[in-house]
Parts: sequence; structure tokens; C-alpha cells
Amino acid sequence: QVQLIESGGGLVQAGDSLRLSCTVSGRTFSRDTMAWFRQVPGKEREFVAALIGWLGGSPSYADAMQGRSTISRDIAKNTLFLQMNSLKPEDTAVYYCATSSRVASITAPDGYDYWGQGTQVTVSS
Repeated sequence: QVQLIESGGGLVQAGDSLRLSCTVSGRTFSRDTMAWFRQVPGKEREFVAALIGWLGGSPSYADAMQGRSTISRDIAKNTLFLQMNSLKPEDTAVYYCATSSRVASITAPDGYDYWGQGTQVTVSS
């Protein structure tokens, strides 16, 4: 059984940093596309960043996170990370990690096979 467990969320102030982690069990993801999405109530799940499996793990970022975040992974620990800096109140959301073995749109949630339960990030102004 594949499980993805996110951690590292919390309540921070604008301008602070957070590092989210996603530990994967039941599957090795060295060739998968691994991604972070976020969602606020009433809105669609939104792409944040990904490491593209078929491009050797090359990173891709949403415009809103470009320059403020870094996605990385520790293959030995089967863990995905998202370092977020200069956080803004509009970054407040539940953050999810996801994995896919398919060649598909990296920004579309339906391109992913497995999802974590999410971790809440709240940024106060």
C-alpha cells in the first residue's frame, strides 16, 4: 500500500519560511514525477512545484512560487521537500504532495496517482 505523509505545516507570519516534507512508503519514487499542490476551501487544487520524473527530476514551479520556493528530494529516504521562503498570506492553504509514474500534465491533479492527506499552512499578515 502506497502512503504519502506530509508534515511541516503550521502558522507563520508573513515573510517567514517553512519546509514541508512528504515521506513516501510502499513505493520508491526515483523515476516518478513528484509534486506539491495546494488548495483553499472553495477553490480547485493548484499546482505549486514538481520534480519531473521523465526529465530526470528537473524542477518546475508555478509562477506564484517561482523564486520563493525550492523543491527537492532525498531518494534514499523516499522523502520530498518543499522549502518556502518569503511567505505571504495568500500562500495560506492545505498543501498536498502527489506522485505519478505516468507521462502526463504535471500541473493537472488528475495526472497523479497517489496523494497525501495534506498539511495546513497558515500565513498571518
